[in-house]
Amino acid sequence: MSDSNLPASSQSSAPAPAGGKSAGQRMGQAGAAMRPFLRPDILFALGIIAILMFMLVPVSPIVLDFGLSISISASVMVLMLVLFIQRPLDLSTFPTILLVVTSLRLGLNVASTRLILSEGHNGTQAAGNVIEAFGSFVIQGNYVVGGIVFAILVIVNFVVITKGSGRIAEVAARFALDAMPGKQMAIDADMSAGLITEDEAKTRRKELEQESTFFGAMDGAAKFVRGDAVAGLLITFVNVIGGIIIGITTQGMTLADAAATYTTLTIGDGLVSQIPALIVSISSGFLVSKAGVEGSADRALLDQFSKYPIALGMSAGLMVTLGLVPGIPFAPFATLGAVMGGLSYFAYRTQQNELEAVSELAPQQAGAVPGQPGAPAPVAEEPISKALAIDTIRLELGYGLLPLVQGEGGNKLTDQIKGLRRQLAEDMGYVLPAVRIQDNLQLPAQTYIVRIKEIESGRGDVRPGMLLCMDPSGAAITLPGENTTEPTFGLPAMWIDNQYREEAHFKGYTVVDAPTVITTHITEIIKDNMPDLVSYAETQKLLDELPKEYQKLVADVIPGQINIGGLQRVLQNLLGERISIRDLPTILEGVAEATNYTKNTAFITEHVRTRLARQLCDTNTNSNGVVPLLTLSPEWEQAFGESLLGDGEEKQLAMPPSQLQEFIVAVREAYDEISAQGETPVLLTSPAIRPYVRSVIERFRPQTVVLSQNEIHPKARIKTFGQV
Repeated sequence: MSDSNLPASSQSSAPAPAGGKSAGQRMGQAGAAMRPFLRPDILFALGIIAILMFMLVPVSPIVLDFGLSISISASVMVLMLVLFIQRPLDLSTFPTILLVVTSLRLGLNVASTRLILSEGHNGTQAAGNVIEAFGSFVIQGNYVVGGIVFAILVIVNFVVITKGSGRIAEVAARFALDAMPGKQMAIDADMSAGLITEDEAKTRRKELEQESTFFGAMDGAAKFVRGDAVAGLLITFVNVIGGIIIGITTQGMTLADAAATYTTLTIGDGLVSQIPALIVSISSGFLVSKAGVEGSADRALLDQFSKYPIALGMSAGLMVTLGLVPGIPFAPFATLGAVMGGLSYFAYRTQQNELEAVSELAPQQAGAVPGQPGAPAPVAEEPISKALAIDTIRLELGYGLLPLVQGEGGNKLTDQIKGLRRQLAEDMGYVLPAVRIQDNLQLPAQTYIVRIKEIESGRGDVRPGMLLCMDPSGAAITLPGENTTEPTFGLPAMWIDNQYREEAHFKGYTVVDAPTVITTHITEIIKDNMPDLVSYAETQKLLDELPKEYQKLVADVIPGQINIGGLQRVLQNLLGERISIRDLPTILEGVAEATNYTKNTAFITEHVRTRLARQLCDTNTNSNGVVPLLTLSPEWEQAFGESLLGDGEEKQLAMPPSQLQEFIVAVREAYDEISAQGETPVLLTSPAIRPYVRSVIERFRPQTVVLSQNEIHPKARIKTFGQV
């Protein structure tokens, strides 16, 4: 039996010849080959190429009909999206969409023009059924009416909607860019005050950046719609005039036949392009006019209209009154009046229900029984606690310094303050409270003020965009600029332009920018006032944040041997001499030892200092690896010892003023002599008089470190430079 007589199933199940492939395998390979072209990015690129091909390659009427259908559908879809989005940024790709649909319409215009001019003599169906249908439906055999309707559509789109939405986009872009510094500063201030987290601040900054970019792009994208309207007018003029000329001169048509055919085709083509353009223009107007309004367009409009039922009621009365005027039809105006009256009534009832709900809830919150006569309505006022709250650290900026909070990279003031908090935590063992930054319009434009617990602790003037130049040797600066005084240490300095940065570095000058000047000033002010910043709550927080293995130590010391207030005072004494309290376990161990023989916080502090001897010596070690010392002479040791009055823990220094003045002069002369050698030594005294010597020296040389012999670690390398 031959193969041709076998059943079909037998034939289909026969194995493929050697070296061949079955139909299923070939289809699978074809699908795999096509899979890369089904990626969205590839499809989008192919779509853009197709739009360009409309302009370059002649297309058939069927393909043109399909393209025109896509254009109309896309414009309607864009309008629906705009109506239902909640915020303009929910459709941030609208400028790109506008460019794509405009390019599609222009490509279709070119393709339709080619068909109209080349095939128009064959009849009104030459450019496809869509153009013919639009042209015949609008013209209705009257070219003048059709032309006027088309002209009105173009005027409405070009003069009214496009121009208005373009102006709104332009103003919105300008306002968005102008408002960026203030909004960014508000975000940074909220983050510094702890009202929002760092992630929330990043999200808000990202939204702010997207908003400014979106409105800027919309300002430019509005020109697409305007240019599309102009192109539509020119293309229509070319099609009518060119078509009539071609029909008469090359196709042998009469003027009437040419006018009838080409006018129908041209107006149909114009309507097919202008109606989608009009829809997209309305969408653009809805989107840019929605700025600042949350919710979909219908909900936003209804919510705001329903807030004013009296306005709706008066409008209803006016409609009914107009219907009663002789000559004006009563039915339409009466119907509109009834609809508005119903809306007014429902809006009024909704407001009353909301007021009743609020009035019932208020007595419950105030402790009164709902519905009881004379139940007092609580007066909404700001809590007294907010009036009592003060900012621990606050930085006030003049309006000219606002750009500093929106700098880029490491130059941003808020980033530098964030780094300052981390650095202080590492250096001093104390977590600085959040620094609140706010603008102060009463300050000069380039002035800032640092307040500690709302008391002014320092101020200065800086120049944004310029550099502060200082000569370490104190000599005059030989660069063009504005002479000034460095606000932190009061050194002579000069504000120079950025272009002189390299020259200033070449001459050995110290150069810093404006944010660094402010941050340095804040750092020194905080270090000077750090004892006042260590509150009871901050002390408790430091203990709570100790690792778990040290919590038993905390439980043994607090409150059995010393309470939180006593420990707070010890920490304040240490920070007052700029000693880091980061090694809090060692401090607690020292406190536990000292409280066995004294309850005086000053003596407890002195004992803790001896436990921190290694840290103190390491902090004061110079670049040569030694601790430079300036010792107190035996005569002054004896003078201080004899000037202590009182017994036990009640001793006080009672040195005559003339002798104190003599000591001050001697210390100044000794330090001036050693400073000429480039050294800043530590003043070394005996343990018994160290706190009293320090109390005198901090009055005229607060930066001078005073150590006792017990605070010099045995393994520390020391070098004595002189004696007072």
